[in-house]
Amino acid sequence: MNKESPATASAPDSLKTSGRLFILSAPSGAGKTTLRNAVLEKYPDLLYSVSYTTRKPRHGEQNGVDYYFIGTDEFKAGIDQHRWAEWAEVHGHYYGTAADYIDTKIAAGRDILLDIDVRGTRQILERYPESITIFIMPPSLEVLRERLESRATDNAAAIDLRLKNAQAEMIQKKHYRYVIVNDQLGEAVSELAGIIEKHRIDRLYSS
Repeated sequence: MNKESPATASAPDSLKTSGRLFILSAPSGAGKTTLRNAVLEKYPDLLYSVSYTTRKPRHGEQNGVDYYFIGTDEFKAGIDQHRWAEWAEVHGHYYGTAADYIDTKIAAGRDILLDIDVRGTRQILERYPESITIFIMPPSLEVLRERLESRATDNAAAIDLRLKNAQAEMIQKKHYRYVIVNDQLGEAVSELAGIIEKHRIDRLYSS
């Protein structure tokens, strides 16, 4: 979906500018993955940085597509080796973003979309302060509970924990440049795509 086009890959260095980093965050169940996939389909040249995790794949998830699934020992070794641009332990599992991937692609003028939590966003902003931050909100906690229950992947205790974490995450939305309420999916996709397009165009005209 996000392979480099021949035109982009062969562009002269004199015509390249640093790429933009877009950060997408949301509480679990807010619809972030659906929105992410929609904009990646709309912008085929927008790269997606696949995160690494120590949790087991869910039904239908593919290694290297949804996440890179690795062992806890390997992940911890990556922490010691400064391999991660950001990392966190969430719900008992580690998640992280590879620093070398971001650095290489941004330097080559490629725009990248990150799908990370609020703690990861703070870490990324320390290293990439010009990142465009976007927070996805559910219409309400009641709707969020319904969405989590409809997934049928967690028991009641796990859902309660996710809702508790969601409340803490939503408080952090004030630190994001943009907030999108995912009530009507089509409208949310259009709003997210508009934000991405605006900043990609601004980069071209400011270079």
